[in-house]
Amino acid sequence: MACFLIILITLCSALLNTISGAFIEESREAVVIKRDGKTTHLHFYFHDILSGKNPSAIKIAGPSKSTIFNFGNTMMIDDALTEGPALESKLVGRAQGFYALAAQNEIAMLMVMNFVFTEGEYKGSTLSILGRNPVGDDVREMPVVGGSGVFRQAHGYALAHTVLFDPNTGDATVEYNVYVSHFQPDTNLPAASLARHGMKPGQHALFFVFLLFIFVFGLNNSFTSNYV
Repeated sequence: MACFLIILITLCSALLNTISGAFIEESREAVVIKRDGKTTHLHFYFHDILSGKNPSAIKIAGPSKSTIFNFGNTMMIDDALTEGPALESKLVGRAQGFYALAAQNEIAMLMVMNFVFTEGEYKGSTLSILGRNPVGDDVREMPVVGGSGVFRQAHGYALAHTVLFDPNTGDATVEYNVYVSHFQPDTNLPAASLARHGMKPGQHALFFVFLLFIFVFGLNNSFTSNYV
């Protein structure tokens, strides 16, 4: 019995040390992967169209009989993002979300939107913007708070500059320069090392031996108790 306890304690200790080592190794790998980031500069034009038969921005809330610049007005948008300042230039994505007039004494908007990219190397990826946009300023800075796809774990900032505004219709073209740092997996690492969970093969083997030992010992004790 004493021999069995010694062997059992030894196996348990070895199993715990192996699993603990695996957790430490995975943690170190996670740090390496997390540090392997990339900074990207994006430049495009945002077209906010309120006029015409198919506007890309529509009012969904706010005071009745008010202009678009009255406090509380909220606009839902699906605005085109293009390579150049002309609306007819190459479409690279959409700005989807809403903006609201959030200041009583100045024209300042709360911007809540996703830049959804539909062309090039960023196709299918998104960036999320959440911030204050004082449209009277020449250049406004808003935080990038997240992203998906290529821009996973993104953070950074967007600089907005109005290049065209029609006071009669409210239509506007805004130039955006976006600087974003984002997650970039190390493609040189084996795929398995990027998604390790649970025990390694060696740990499975050790655990199996541990269970087998308990089973055999229990079976032996059963025979002993029955026939002695």
